[in-house]
Amino acid sequence: MSRRGNREGSIYKHKATGLWCAQVHLGYDAQGKPVRQYVYGKTRQEVSEKMAKLLPQVNAGLISPERYSLGDWLYTWLYTYKKNTLRPTTFERYESLVRKHVVPALGKIALEKLRPEILQRFYLEKQKGLSSRSVEFIHAVLHGAMKKALQLGYISRNVCDCVEPPRKKQKEIRILTREELERFLFCARKHRLYPAFLLLATTGLRRGELLGLRWQDVDLDRGVITVSQALAVLSKKLVFLPPKTKAGKRMIPLLPEVVEELRGWKKKWLEEKIALGPDWPETDLVFPSEVHTPIYPRNFLRVFRDICESAGISGITIHGLRHSFASYLLASGENPKIVQELLGHSSISLTLDTYSKVLPGLKEQAIEKLRGFLNGVFE
Repeated sequence: MSRRGNREGSIYKHKATGLWCAQVHLGYDAQGKPVRQYVYGKTRQEVSEKMAKLLPQVNAGLISPERYSLGDWLYTWLYTYKKNTLRPTTFERYESLVRKHVVPALGKIALEKLRPEILQRFYLEKQKGLSSRSVEFIHAVLHGAMKKALQLGYISRNVCDCVEPPRKKQKEIRILTREELERFLFCARKHRLYPAFLLLATTGLRRGELLGLRWQDVDLDRGVITVSQALAVLSKKLVFLPPKTKAGKRMIPLLPEVVEELRGWKKKWLEEKIALGPDWPETDLVFPSEVHTPIYPRNFLRVFRDICESAGISGITIHGLRHSFASYLLASGENPKIVQELLGHSSISLTLDTYSKVLPGLKEQAIEKLRGFLNGVFE
């Protein structure tokens, strides 16, 4: 079968979205990258009919990249320019926001006819039902897509620069008090995965990093763990992904008490594996399910909530254990740069911004240290 040429169409089904898609190649942009027109539908027949109407216009030169609808351009931008540059989980989130929120509301508007007031009203409407974080993501997606359209000459301005973007709401970070942490760990001891929660509380690991930890990443003799992958859910399937940034791959020292707990856990882990027999798939995960398969993050979260309920603790998220770890270090006077490295933050500014409310007390500590150092100088 011969390959399709320019301005010929093809139809296929997106595995990720379940939508049918018709694709028409329009040519190449100034950078030599292919430019395509996409139309989407719930059935192959619907897309086939759309393409049948589209092709004559394309071949007659009546459809060009400048004639994109916003919806078609967003899908073009996502699949042509971003799919291979974004982390898979980030791409999936962007695509979901476009499909569920932007396209139904604004998708049919011609790209060059999107006006600031239309976009501003859209943001205001979405803020009624979505978190501020989700609306921020939508703005970032639209801004990026319109920026590329501007670079390619499809539009004369980026309307996203003409609106008031959603205001970032600083989340109130809820950390465990020392007494609450003691209660939490006491109740967690009754659960099979107590060592996992102990590790979260004393290392600042993210949930995905913990569930992706392998025994090959644990050096009990040296008392350190290496973060090299994370367990994530992608298209409803469990996958292992590398750290988001270079800083995310890191070594974290362990408390002696945690090392001893992990030694005991490893013996129990081996006993479980032997009891399961040879039929179960090989896994080196430190914290697998009872049948030694990867644990779904949602199931792990359910256990965390049960423990919190037993401990009489409310208003704390599983990420709160990570926040508590960082806050304890900063409150004890640890250098923020060290805390940044332990958390795997890409920059120290992220650490300082996240834990700014913990830092004021450290300023007073610093001045007291200076006072002691300069004692007698002013006499």
